Amino acid sequence: MATDRPRMQTPATLRDVAALAGVHTTTASRALNSDTRALVNGDTARRVVDAAAQLGYRSNPLARGLKTNRSYTIGVVVPDLRNPIFPPIARAIEDRLELAGYTSLLANTDNDPERERLSFSALRARQVDGFITATARYDHLLLEELDAAGVPIVLVNRGTDDGNFAQAVPDDHDGARQAVEHLAGLGHRRIAHFSVPTTSTGQNRKAGFLDAMAAVGLEVDPRLVVPASAYVESEGARCCRELLADGVDVTAVLAGNDLMAIGCIDALREVGLDCPGDVSVVGVNDMAWCDRFSPPLTTVRVPLYALGSAAADLLLERLKEPDANPPRSVVLPTELIVRGSTGDPATQSARRRLTGRRLPG
Repeated sequence: MATDRPRMQTPATLRDVAALAGVHTTTASRALNSDTRALVNGDTARRVVDAAAQLGYRSNPLARGLKTNRSYTIGVVVPDLRNPIFPPIARAIEDRLELAGYTSLLANTDNDPERERLSFSALRARQVDGFITATARYDHLLLEELDAAGVPIVLVNRGTDDGNFAQAVPDDHDGARQAVEHLAGLGHRRIAHFSVPTTSTGQNRKAGFLDAMAAVGLEVDPRLVVPASAYVESEGARCCRELLADGVDVTAVLAGNDLMAIGCIDALREVGLDCPGDVSVVGVNDMAWCDRFSPPLTTVRVPLYALGSAAADLLLERLKEPDANPPRSVVLPTELIVRGSTGDPATQSARRRLTGRRLPG
């Protein structure tokens, strides 16, 4: 015996939305497109949006792409998805692009230039309309090649100094200044810094560190500025071990980022030193759970979600006005968040006298 099956409901069309709202299909199309909504009377646009919601209407990106010669997809390329700063950036990009009718496609390069080139090639093969990338380095031929080919690109978190790209970046220079002033205000004089010189974040944080040290009247021992190859825990630990092995007198460290700060604290503990009891440590980014570490990490907060939103807005601008020149840059403020990983060096000295522990030097 045959059974009755429920009929599949036919998806609502743009014509259905226009009919319910009492407008022409062209007006409905404009009202539902964030790029053209301003061309429609506000009351009319709200009526169209309400009608689309009532009918459960979803636009057809393939049909729209045929009309506009766009795929309405954006490639988002990050250097290390394991780094906790990139998920909030990627989420913000996705949220903002979705409102504009775009879909993001995420690629992770693991800081490998060859994998990065393959990722960009694969995304271009999918005909993405542009890229948002957090992989920029100062020596970055691939981005220059893409720019020369007319591919819309926006840099996020890491930028360049040449002005060729639109970019949304944090004020890393000022963040480092805040960290140094905090440590100097506690009484620290022997402050180390771990930097990644191949990136704008590393260069700007190092410059901020050096400028701030000079501003507070502190000389910088060149041995206290240790270069690193990547923003990972293992590099933070290596830099710290290098300082300890050289016997350099140090009471505080401004690490390149939070992950490096964690690696630094681990390396201190390997030789029986405490943070902040023996050495104070400051990170950068204020990634998730920094307040739950032991000790809770003093860090320079970077507005990660805001960076992603700003980068998405910049790319939408580039897509709307591809010939706009020069590309626009957005620099977002940073903020020092003081927690338990920094302390008074006088207290550190008293603790060492009581415990008999000595720092190298």
